[in-house]
Parts: sequence; structure tokens; C-alpha cells
Amino acid sequence: MIVVGVDVGGTFTDLILADLASGAVNIHKVSSTNADPAEAVITGIREICERANVSPSDIGSVFHGTTVATNAMLENKGARTGLITNSGFRDVLHIGRHQRVHHYSIMQDLPWQQRPMIRRRHRMTVDGRMDADGRELVPLDEDGVRTAARRLGADNVEAVVTGFLFSYVNPAHERRAAQIVREELPDVFVTTSSDVAPQFREFERFTTAAMSAFVGPKVRRYVDTLQRELSSLGIDSELHIMASNGGVATPALVAERPAVTLMSGLVAGVRGGAWIGSQADADRLITLDIGGTSADIGIVQDGQYTETDARSANIAGFPVLLPMIDIHTIGAGGGSIAHIDRGGAFRVGPQSAGADPGPAAYGKGGDQPTVTDANLVLGRLIADDFLGGNMPLDLDAAKHVVGEVAGKLGRSLEETAEGILTVLNSNMANAIRSRTVQKGIDPRDFTLSGFGGAGPLHAAGVAGMLGVGRVLIPPYPGITSAMGLLTTDLQYDTLRTAFEIKGTVDCDRLNGLFIDMETELRDLFSKDGVRTDKISLQRIGDLRYVGQGYELKVAFPDGPLTDAALDTVWQAFHEQHRKEYGHAFEQSPIEIVAIKVRGLGEVRKLSSLPRSDASGATEPVGTGRCVFRVDDELDTYETPYFRRDRLVPGERLNGPAILLQQDSTTVVPPDWTFAADKYGNILMETAETTDRSAGGRS
Repeated sequence: MIVVGVDVGGTFTDLILADLASGAVNIHKVSSTNADPAEAVITGIREICERANVSPSDIGSVFHGTTVATNAMLENKGARTGLITNSGFRDVLHIGRHQRVHHYSIMQDLPWQQRPMIRRRHRMTVDGRMDADGRELVPLDEDGVRTAARRLGADNVEAVVTGFLFSYVNPAHERRAAQIVREELPDVFVTTSSDVAPQFREFERFTTAAMSAFVGPKVRRYVDTLQRELSSLGIDSELHIMASNGGVATPALVAERPAVTLMSGLVAGVRGGAWIGSQADADRLITLDIGGTSADIGIVQDGQYTETDARSANIAGFPVLLPMIDIHTIGAGGGSIAHIDRGGAFRVGPQSAGADPGPAAYGKGGDQPTVTDANLVLGRLIADDFLGGNMPLDLDAAKHVVGEVAGKLGRSLEETAEGILTVLNSNMANAIRSRTVQKGIDPRDFTLSGFGGAGPLHAAGVAGMLGVGRVLIPPYPGITSAMGLLTTDLQYDTLRTAFEIKGTVDCDRLNGLFIDMETELRDLFSKDGVRTDKISLQRIGDLRYVGQGYELKVAFPDGPLTDAALDTVWQAFHEQHRKEYGHAFEQSPIEIVAIKVRGLGEVRKLSSLPRSDASGATEPVGTGRCVFRVDDELDTYETPYFRRDRLVPGERLNGPAILLQQDSTTVVPPDWTFAADKYGNILMETAETTDRSAGGRS
């Protein structure tokens, strides 16, 4: 079976084609077409099929990571959206919570007030009210809903969300209101807060539902267009789209719940990094995915990636109540622009030159110094070997734009270029500290995995700033996110709010809720054609001590819940609280806030990397002058160039070195060593780490 993974980035669209039977792999990159991302996807698939001598009709599955929903939120360019809610609660989306994002800032950015997804004139109220137990207090004013829908239609809204109080307990009013809106506005995207996020906390629930409606029409149009274009190419196989929870979803589910793709283009990198780590026996990873525009950071512990919680999950500053892999993104990439701000400070990013015109070195008219230009000036990129020689770089243009900043700073060309990289690396190191050190995690206990087009260029520099002595570079670093798409299964999550307190838990009620959720998931997988024996279900609960504001995730046992089974849950919560906060309150009552079921539907996927067939002795293919800073001294080194695919597994070599391949370039600084493993992964180590390993210490 032949499968294709396609990940759309801000600068490049990355593709991998794998024959699951033979293990053969082909990779490809094309420039992204931001106006119509599907155009680059189709172009890339056509070209990679030609390179692999494969007919598009032979493709069995296409796995896709998309940034359509993410970009719509980041750029605030979603659909004109309306809301229908309870009388008296028109401004829930504006008011938010009493907690301030930054407690003492009077100038803080509150996106729900400064760039609302739903304008106040499009927020309608109607009579109707449920109480906290789901009992109807006031009947739904159906005529009022019809009037509100017609008013929104007259204002040309493209999407409508119905959001009512306590709908997570009883969604009847929301669903009836949505049905009426569909009758009145059949061409409008309609969703409900209880379908998107059936959880308490009305601000976060309404915001998440509004987000789904805000991106819904654009996501649905994109998926429809992509399916149509794939069909015209002769591909009538399954399309799987990466979801924020780390699994993939079908187009039907994405059309119904577009919010599941809010982190689609980012989570594949963490998935790919974790999978590569498992192949290289590294189960504690910091993943650093550096593209043209941004750097995405994930943490993998014991082979498992971390998920966000209700306290910190957000997109573009808006809170999200959806299962998502915990990814921290900053504006740091190969296209990040170096500049002097109004206060005279030297900065790099977050502004980016993007794909068009891109860095000056691309020769497309870019006239501002970028990280790519700095790497070229320092000799860390080879002008005639970028993208395997398919995209020559303009060294003179890079020197010119970096030289302009050097003149303003009163520094040499090389000092300025090296300063650009130092500032960028420092930004990424600080971002990693916020996800590790500030959470009680020592990054020195981890391996840093650098990938993306620019990850291998900067991984050792960032690791050095963190005191991390081991760096793992995947065999195809520039397309690791696309590879991650081929390593995952269908994954769906469902949730019910519980509110049960230890000592008074209604086990029959919880057992019934679990059975309902598991039936719902099996029905979803059945519609997707997944066999029963390929389905696995995992029970999870959100628990907290009574009086706490937020919850921790704890696994629940399979089978009927009993008091004895719950005892294991209580103890697991204490342990999780101790792990997260350093202490536990063994005598305090515990509350089950919500229960969840995660379903995995197994699909055909990549099981292992092809083994390296390089043999003999590793020989450089050339040398060049590269500039490095060692012991605070900037110096030029005659540096050997190696072809990545010719590195003999197990042979450890000393830096400095530049490792060349089509999709990325790996930089090994002077004080590091490197070796390829049997799968072609590169393991870089500091000299100190190598000495410890040789002495039998880990």
C-alpha cells in the first residue's frame, strides 16, 4: 500500500511518499501557495508521484496537516459569525472571566475584546433557560430564535453558533435552536456549544464553539476543494486530516467539527518527533520544529507527548476547551527578520519574510536580513546545495542585507550574522525553559530533537544554551511533520461533565455515561469503516480537590466502576498532583469534574524507518570556511561537508561539520561529535557527553 503525508507550512509544503510493503520512502518539498493551499498540495503530490514513478491512482491513503484553521485565527480572518444565546447573557464572549491574563498590566491584549470573533451586533438573545441539573426553567422561545436567525441572515452571516447556559447537562434548547437556524438559513454553517465542547465554564465553552463557527466555512471549503482536486488527479482513496488531539480525522468529521483542526499543522511535528525518538531509543525528548516562520516546541516524556489543560490551552489568545497536544509556538524561523527596533534594541523576529519574497538569498526580491541570510553568510548553508541544489542561494544578496544592519550596529559582517543566530537561539532556549524549567522539568535530562527545514541548523546552538548534551536529528528533518502524519491512527475524543465527589459517587450514573460515550465512538469508527478489532478505547477523568479551580487528567480503569476501582483512581490523582505541584492532600475530598473516552481506530501506517545501507568509511565531499563562536571567540574553521546518506552507521566523527541533504542542512559545531544510527538518525553529543558515554555513564 502506498501512502502520502502532506504538511503545509508557511514557506514550504512538505511531502513524503511511502510504500508500506517495501519500506521505500520518497520525500519532496514545494513552495506553499498561501492564497490557495490546495494548489501546492496537488502540485506536490503530482511531482512526488513522478519522482517515485508511481501513479496517483495507486495511492491508498493521503494524510494531511493543514494550517487553514490556525491561520484564520492568527490572522483574525474567519467567517462573519453570529451567536444566539440566553436573554441577559449577550456579552459573555466579551466579558470573559474575572481573572486577568496578566494581573498587573493595564495595557494587556484581550483578544476577545479587541478583535472579537463575533461582533456585538451579531450576538442575539432569546428566552429559554435550563438549571444546573438540566431541568427546564423557561421554555425556549422558538419564534424568537426564528427572528434572530432572520436578522443574522439579513446581515449576511456565514456561520451561527447556539450557546446556552448548562447545555453541557441538557443540550435540548441548543439543538432545537440550531435546527431552527438551519431551517431559516440552509446555506449557513451552524454548530452548538454542546456539540463542540460539552463542558462547564460558559466563557470557554462559548469561545470554543465560536471558534469552530469562525473557522468552519473556510475549513469546509478547503476540505471540499482538496477532495475534489485529489479526485481529479485520480486519487479516490481515503483522506485523513491531522487533528489537534494528535490523531487524524475524516473529512466528514472535520466538516461537522472544524475546530478539531485548530492545531493540525503543528501537532504532526510532535508526533513525528516522538515516533523518531522511539526508533532511536530516546523516550525523553524536547522537540524543536523550526520552519520558515515559527518554532514549535513540544515535550515528550516516557514516549508520551503532553497535552494542554484548561488553564493554558489557547489559540491566538482565545481559550480552547478541546483535547490538544501541548505545543508552544514562537515567531522564530529561517525567514525571521533581523531589525533594530524603535528603542535601539537589536531583535530577530517575530516578523518573517515568509515564502514570497522570502529571504534576500532566495533572489525573489527580499530586501531585509533574515536568519537564512545569516546562516549563508557564516558558511552554514551552501549556496549551490540548498534543497539538494534545486534552489541556489544568492550569497551576495545575503551579504548586502546583513551588511546594512552591520553598518548600523558598527559591527563586522560575521559578528552581525552570528549575532542574528545568537538572538534567535536565545529566544528558542527561553521558550523551552518556560515549558521545562518553569514546570520543574530539567531539560538536561532530555534529548533535543531538531527538525523542520531550519531545526538541524540551530539544534546544537539551542541545546548548548540549555546545557543539553544530546541532539537527535531525524533522517528527513525537513519533512518530519509530514512523516508524523504517517505514524498516527484515527483518534476521537468524547466527554461528559460529571461533578461527582469522593464518598458520594453515583457509580451507576458514571458507568452509564461511559457506556454512552463508548457507543458514540464505536458508531463514529463504524462510519469510517474501521473494524471492531481495530478499535481501542481509553477512559480518562478530569479530577481536582474540592475548591480547586482547575483539574488534572487521570486514567480510569476499564470495566464497571466500583468503589474498589475508584480507590485506584483517587490514589492515581494524589500521585499526579504530587508530580505536578510537588505535594498532595491525602485527606482532602476529590471531585470528578468530567469523564472522557478516547478512541483509537487503527489504520495502515508507517511502522519503521528504512535502514541505512552506507558502508565502508565516511568521507567528506568537500570543505568550506564556516564561522563559529567557541569560548566567546569568533573564529573561522575549515569545515568538511558530508552527504547525510553516505554516513556509515556507528562511526562517530568530530565537529565542525556540515551535513548535506535535500530537505535540510545539519550544523555540527566544533565542540560536538556526531554519528549516524542504523536508521540514518544523527545523534550529536557534546565532547563531555561523549566522554561520559565512553566511560559507561548515562
